[in-house]
Amino acid sequence: MIRALTGYSTRNPWRIIALWAVLGVALAGLTPGLFARVIQSQSGDFLPGSYDSAAALRIAEEQFGLDPDATTVTVLVARADGKVLDAADQRRIEAGAAKLAKRQVVMPRKEDEPEFLVPDHSQTPRIAPAMVAPDRSFELLSVELVGSAADEGVHRLYRAFRDEVRAEFSDDGLRTGFTGGLAETVDSTDAHKTATTVGGALVMGLIVLLNVLVFRSVLAAVLPLLAVALIGGVAGGAVAGAAMLTGLKLDPGTPGLISVVLLGIGIDYLLFLLFRFREQLRARPDQPAREAAAQVSARVGTAITSAALTIVAAFATLGVATFGQFRSLGPAIAVAVLVMLLGSLTLLPALLAAAGRKMFWPSRSLRHQPREGAAARFGALVARRPVMLAFAAVALLGALAAGTAGIRMDYGQGGGSDTPAAATAAEISRALPAGVSDPTSVYVASRNGAPLTTGRLDELSRALTQVQGVGQVAPTVLNGDRRAARIDLYLTADPQSQQARDLASGPVRAAVAAHTPDGTAAHVGGTAAIFADIATAVDHDLTVVFPVAAGLIALILLLLLRSLLAPLILMVSVGLGFAATLGAATLLFQHGLGRPGVSFTLPLVLFLFVVALGTDYNILIADRIREEMQRPGPARAAVARAVRHTAPAVATAGLVLAGSFATLATSPGSEQVAFAMTLGILLSALVLSLVLVPALAALLGRGLWWPVRPGRGSAHRAAAPAPEPERVTVS
Repeated sequence: MIRALTGYSTRNPWRIIALWAVLGVALAGLTPGLFARVIQSQSGDFLPGSYDSAAALRIAEEQFGLDPDATTVTVLVARADGKVLDAADQRRIEAGAAKLAKRQVVMPRKEDEPEFLVPDHSQTPRIAPAMVAPDRSFELLSVELVGSAADEGVHRLYRAFRDEVRAEFSDDGLRTGFTGGLAETVDSTDAHKTATTVGGALVMGLIVLLNVLVFRSVLAAVLPLLAVALIGGVAGGAVAGAAMLTGLKLDPGTPGLISVVLLGIGIDYLLFLLFRFREQLRARPDQPAREAAAQVSARVGTAITSAALTIVAAFATLGVATFGQFRSLGPAIAVAVLVMLLGSLTLLPALLAAAGRKMFWPSRSLRHQPREGAAARFGALVARRPVMLAFAAVALLGALAAGTAGIRMDYGQGGGSDTPAAATAAEISRALPAGVSDPTSVYVASRNGAPLTTGRLDELSRALTQVQGVGQVAPTVLNGDRRAARIDLYLTADPQSQQARDLASGPVRAAVAAHTPDGTAAHVGGTAAIFADIATAVDHDLTVVFPVAAGLIALILLLLLRSLLAPLILMVSVGLGFAATLGAATLLFQHGLGRPGVSFTLPLVLFLFVVALGTDYNILIADRIREEMQRPGPARAAVARAVRHTAPAVATAGLVLAGSFATLATSPGSEQVAFAMTLGILLSALVLSLVLVPALAALLGRGLWWPVRPGRGSAHRAAAPAPEPERVTVS
């Protein structure tokens, strides 16, 4: 199958290139609009219905008309001169709110922007006075806008609404502040806009610079980016289209993560092909370029396929997760990687066949064998001193892994932001309970259809006021048919803090369970309760996904390497790399910077990415070691040759992928993921694949491939370049 795909692509390169160009350009334009339709920003909607907060959310939607696509913004209105509000000020505020509630906010559009790419979110917001601060320093307005907080169109709408509110109240000598999830997201996006642009440009520059330095070629520097951009456009459209067809909802961060992953692995796979293609042309200068492209693509295509399927298998295990954010991430990444794999077996070989030797113009390196360089000297060192290098690698990884001692999970989303939205929230918390702008709500529903009364729920309300940490209990609100009720609690702790989560999942739920009236069911909802349940779901998923993913990856390695010992060594090495990366992140963020812990998504995402993507490099080096050991001669000399030929590709690919993940640091709230994944890829490429695995292979020799021992009279593979004179002495 692999040979058939690569063979057809190298025989008909221009057809393949034209097909991918058309699909890539067309779907790249449609993808942003498609993603906007499948993004789900409410974390509670990702929880299974069996969780208490999910049941509360269901009552809110069914009985109180809560729009799952709506987002709430809290507007603070105060006097610009700092004085307290008087009765006239309050009348002006309420009059201004009434005027704004009748005025449609038009979503701004970019010039010549097709409407089908960004749906029109123009709307008339729902605005209502919420409360006045006890010291009368400000009044709060509650605003409801329909649309996902992750949607670019909703961001534009919010900016337009914010400008209208400021204009409405400024003439009366009043200032305004805005807070809430949407306000925080837009403020963070605006604050990081320049950094995101610069970061993306730096990564593109890094890729081009590395390729120029390695290949001394214009085409080899530019074509990887163009090819990956085309395949990425198709992959993004495929993911969004599949989500629409299946009804799958994606987390707001998924599209950005897909782009980074595809850029990294796409460049990796093309680099693997380019290095091997150049090696083949040097070894056989008289061979037609298309024939060389076909042989190389078929040979490297096997390793690329195994590497890609490793990633797919790892993320497919997220299908068994209970937390929907993980369960939706798995299929999305898997589909995107499968499209990238298809492109790597068709478009990339077609580019090699079409360009031929011109791929490396104007470099003249194809005309002669390269002199012994750093890679050859390093390969010789690994072959001579495997014990020393293996010990050094294990010591480094073990020291970093020790950082996992005392690790804690952080389920907050704030993280000390210095945005205007955070400043407004801080101002509110100085006069009111911290949970005023984001209350914890108790929903009570009648089980037998009998109507509820506020008097029937008085005992529950009184019990909630006695819970330490509950600053205020709002009056009970009944729905239209009086078969459901809502009691809002304003906690004294930040709703996104660990203290609030412990409070909602512990004393509040205990009080509700003890004082729920007969014939009713009560559930605790709100941000604190949702994240408490997410913590439980994530803990469960970690215990299930880790072993399943490890088993699938080990199975793929077993099938590829046809050995029992080699897959075990690779799995242990990447497991040590995962522990080292997580330990380093814990040391930096939890112990060094004093954060509450590491992000709750980090262990699982890090495990999947570092283990799956790190295994890519291990597969490449192990596959080349096996190939070299099929030749007669000492096993250590084979390891030295494998490192010499593979080290430049692995090091360059690792730097490119690490640089891609580093750009995530420009996204709000992604600093931990960016650091950990960047470090994890560097450790996987530079320490595991180029030091630890080759050193162990040199120590074990051909016994690494037990029960099959390559090199005992086996012929050279057809696609392998002619053997070169040995330059390595092995002690």
